[in-house]
Amino acid sequence: MNDIDKPLPPDELGDRITEVFDLIGPLYRRAFRKIEQGEQIEGASVGVRSVLDLLRRYEPMTVPQMGRIMALSRQFVQRTVNDAVARGWAEATPNPAHQRSSLIRLTDEGRAVITAVLAREHALNRQVGGDLTDAEITACVRVLKQLLTTFDHVDVE
Repeated sequence: MNDIDKPLPPDELGDRITEVFDLIGPLYRRAFRKIEQGEQIEGASVGVRSVLDLLRRYEPMTVPQMGRIMALSRQFVQRTVNDAVARGWAEATPNPAHQRSSLIRLTDEGRAVITAVLAREHALNRQVGGDLTDAEITACVRVLKQLLTTFDHVDVE
């Protein structure tokens, strides 16, 4: 096992993780701004885009379920869902498991909107350079999931 393959000691790990967080902030803000530019095209805000994509992957869902997955307050997610419903991109349906928490699902129009948004984003993501390998992306995803798990206990409400 090479030194590069050995787990880092805690102090060194802490310094390297700080490097990751120092990159995540600007990356997130720039990506957020780029997605905001798409609002002029499809009309979906960043928040609505996130809700539509979540529904595309896991529908139907309740607002509290979405809030937990996105690490956002239930109130913020509810406002965003209300916007998507008002635009005809999502709809609330009765939830047999919980009378006061409707199930939210995509409409056909909502599915078309998120498909268009994701196609535009995919075209942009294809431009990422650096000759990245599948192993590197897999490692990146593993690290980010581990970081996310570290903060599972943080209350977003």
